[in-house]
Amino acid sequence: MVPAESDDEQRRTRGGKVARVIHQYDLEGFGVELERAWTAEGEDRRSLRALADDLNRELLRASIRRADGDSLETELDALYQGLADEGVSSADRTRIRRRLERRGVDVDQLESDFVSYQAVRTYLTKHRDATYEKPETDRLGETKTTIERLRSKTETVSANRLERLERADELAVGDLTVTVDVRATCRECGAQYTVTELLEERGCECS
Repeated sequence: MVPAESDDEQRRTRGGKVARVIHQYDLEGFGVELERAWTAEGEDRRSLRALADDLNRELLRASIRRADGDSLETELDALYQGLADEGVSSADRTRIRRRLERRGVDVDQLESDFVSYQAVRTYLTKHRDATYEKPETDRLGETKTTIERLRSKTETVSANRLERLERADELAVGDLTVTVDVRATCRECGAQYTVTELLEERGCECS
């Protein structure tokens, strides 16, 4: 008869790889930190990719401690970058791997235990039942800001080009002020608005 799984074993199976490595590397409590960081608001929130890097760094830190290589912890970020960054040269990666191996770190096992952001998502959503809802964006405000920025840029570029023509004696003008006015006209009712007015009114007269 196959022995029944304990509740802890069932939870780890449901949480997949992330739950397993958190348990194996004695990082109990780190799951709470992952959930808190993923569901935080504003600048405190961290992406799934960032959380995967956070956990992988902790796996490296735990491996170093197990190998009694505490002195390497001060170089944790550089060591992790050497292992995980695809932009690192093969020579530098080999040097870092050998350095860790000399301290007793099983680098092959460590790298196989590194998690992906997809694994973190599975852990958070299936194991911890966490959800993240993107905050509603002010699309009207964003549109107004974007158009105003483009309008201002057009004014600046136009004024600069005209000034250059004047200095080159290719344009005879007095003291110019360039103004760009972005307007919208409704084809149904004929009402005309500046874009700012239209956005603030949230529609035209016929609506």
